[in-house]
Amino acid sequence: MNPLISVNSLCKSFPGVRALHDVRFELVAGEVHALMGENGAGKSTLMKILAGVYTRDSGEILFDGKPVDFQGPRDAQAVGIGIIHQELQLMNHLSVAQNIFIGREPRKGLGLFLDEDKLNEQARQILARMHVNLDPRTMVGTLTVASQQMVEIAKALSFDSRVLIMDEPTSALNEAEIAELFRIIRKLKERGVGVVYISHKMDELKQITDRVTVMRDGEYVATVPTEGTSVQTIIGMMVGRTLSDITPVENAPAKGELALEVRNLVAGPLVRDVSFELRKGEILGFAGLMGAGRTEVARAVFGADPVESGEILVKGVKASIKKPSDAVKRGIGYLSEDRKRFGLATGMDVESNIVMSDLGKFLSFNMFLRRGQIRKRAQHFIKLLAIRTPSATQQVRLLSGGNQQKIVIAKWLERDCDVLFFDEPTRGIDVGAKSEIYKLLRSLASQGKAIVMISSELPEVLRMSDRIVVMCEGRITGELSASEATQERIMHLATQRESLETVQA
Repeated sequence: MNPLISVNSLCKSFPGVRALHDVRFELVAGEVHALMGENGAGKSTLMKILAGVYTRDSGEILFDGKPVDFQGPRDAQAVGIGIIHQELQLMNHLSVAQNIFIGREPRKGLGLFLDEDKLNEQARQILARMHVNLDPRTMVGTLTVASQQMVEIAKALSFDSRVLIMDEPTSALNEAEIAELFRIIRKLKERGVGVVYISHKMDELKQITDRVTVMRDGEYVATVPTEGTSVQTIIGMMVGRTLSDITPVENAPAKGELALEVRNLVAGPLVRDVSFELRKGEILGFAGLMGAGRTEVARAVFGADPVESGEILVKGVKASIKKPSDAVKRGIGYLSEDRKRFGLATGMDVESNIVMSDLGKFLSFNMFLRRGQIRKRAQHFIKLLAIRTPSATQQVRLLSGGNQQKIVIAKWLERDCDVLFFDEPTRGIDVGAKSEIYKLLRSLASQGKAIVMISSELPEVLRMSDRIVVMCEGRITGELSASEATQERIMHLATQRESLETVQA
């Protein structure tokens, strides 16, 4: 019996990044096959190739034993491959039925009018096959996330999908909703549908999957049966890379005074009762998997997202931070993981970006820019941070990712912030630039700056942090000192609601 999907020697690169190399994968009818790996392992890239979102550079994809070459999502849908992205692709202002058949609605009157009765009946039939009790006429925007997920599954099945790819399907669901999703998946298995299940939650593997394939750094590691394989074995395969490119630094427990205290912070679904302390001269690592809530914590402290409850104290004094300007006034800076969207004005020059956070002091009569002072300050930071640019007037969009990141750092140094949140500070930059950023962070800490570093790269967290806070599903699940932290311990805390004592035991 041929597998539904067989992938052999698949390779894919993006500018400056090798996303996949010599990857293989197999899915048979009626199985749930988990695809596991750390952030950046290549899981989503592989699935997007199978769904026609990306084209492969080389390698072979067989569907039902026959070679296929998808040039777009419609090609994949045509043979029966559906994908449910982590971010649901629904239109809230349309009904359940309209979302299911968007762009393929039945027509009447020579094709001029929508046949709503037929549309709703077709949607009702698909939902009935799934044993889901949803009114096809309901507006999607009024549904719970779990119900919206069922609509996404129904949409995929409306193409008569034989393969269903689910990317982190339970990331926003509660236990009851997860149980309902698993019931649907088991029904799909009975019908012979093959399900590819991408998840970071280890406790779900035993409940729903038949086999597990592990990827690491864009390469295939192994495929093992779920039954008889321990969670520890899978975690070991996920984090088994060596740290040969990183020389650990000696991290001593921070002894500086408290720079920031966060107490029982609640802000949306991904910040639930979060408390931590940050001292001067310390680098506090925040680890966790996608959707853990790390970025949301930083945004809440910085005033970019509304806080529902809790306290923020800066140097021991309670601070009311309602918007980013409040945080900046109190010496808090935030370097977003999306530097091009939130950190830079890429159409402007280097010097304008550097002084942007403190522009007022470069104005005469609050109207005219003091160009000479701006140029002088820009040159100071270009030299200090070794920013490689032809001149201070070069447009930022023309610089490399590493130099763009340095400009964001310069912007907050110009403001002289005492507390700095670095969110994925080395994402998308090369190894050499990473090393420079590491040195810069350590230098800032030695000057007494208090730093929170959010990173999905465990070797980076282990190398740079004096302490490590680990989050899972909006909560802090443990804290590790630099001396006791290992990749395995972090992964346990990041994937399971266990106390530190349980992990150490």
